[in-house]
Amino acid sequence: MAEIVEDRSSLVNRQLPEMQLSTADSPLTAPKPPPEGLSTAKRAQYRFQVKGNVIITGGCGTLALEAARALLEHGASGLALWDLNPDAAFPAVKTLHASFPDRRIITSAVDVRDEEQIASAVESATKVLGSIDVLCCFAGVVGCTPAVSMSSAEWRRTHDINLTGSFLCAQAVARHFISQKTGGSIVFTASISAHATNFPQPQAAYNSSKTALLSLAKSLAAEWAVHGIRVNCISPGYMDTILNEGEGLSRARGIWNERNPMGRMGHPWELTGPLVLLCSNAGKYINGTDLVVDGGAMVF
Repeated sequence: MAEIVEDRSSLVNRQLPEMQLSTADSPLTAPKPPPEGLSTAKRAQYRFQVKGNVIITGGCGTLALEAARALLEHGASGLALWDLNPDAAFPAVKTLHASFPDRRIITSAVDVRDEEQIASAVESATKVLGSIDVLCCFAGVVGCTPAVSMSSAEWRRTHDINLTGSFLCAQAVARHFISQKTGGSIVFTASISAHATNFPQPQAAYNSSKTALLSLAKSLAAEWAVHGIRVNCISPGYMDTILNEGEGLSRARGIWNERNPMGRMGHPWELTGPLVLLCSNAGKYINGTDLVVDGGAMVF
């Protein structure tokens, strides 16, 4: 055991010199407050300003597209929307282009489990948009297979997309942040499923993948903060999207509403405020945390 401890100590000591940032203009420098002379409205705008370009995984889903609009509204210069099938959201992306004609919005077909596709998409985004400053990970899958009958393939797929996919995207973008020496913000999408077991549906694979994502975010936040990279999570409750619609879910929706102090599901728009906070000037000192956006469901 002593030998293992010694090896770990020497490894940490070798890494520490590489992680020192001492210049006055490093990404670790505290942000400047709003300039003097701004109006009240301009000060408020400055506080929640989102700077630079954003990559959004799962970028053609309902939550991601709502997030994309919010980030553009708060000043994002451009967007790269990654999705397995980006063409499916062509009308929505076209609407974004019409609403923000002065911004660059691109889409890329990306499987978040594929390191080569991720690296290629990062390279494409930087060529078109310039620097990348924010990563929002919305790509994910959910299943309601009872654990006793779940196949190993389903278990692995859920974790590969929800957990490993988030890590691979964060790793690739973090390397870009470090190379451009600007720092940046990474936001994972966890879930209330990471905090409590769902009812009435069985979701062992999904729940465990999201719980692990919370731990991953804290680990990366601790490791990458020295580079000015902040890593946080948002944990949505049940959101009223197409994934939670249909006659087959009517009983479950009733239970979810009954077990929520506010008596309803969330609207996708209600996630955008917390997301903007984490990506904007207002969140510059928020790192390694998780914002639960659930109407109070977790108080029960």
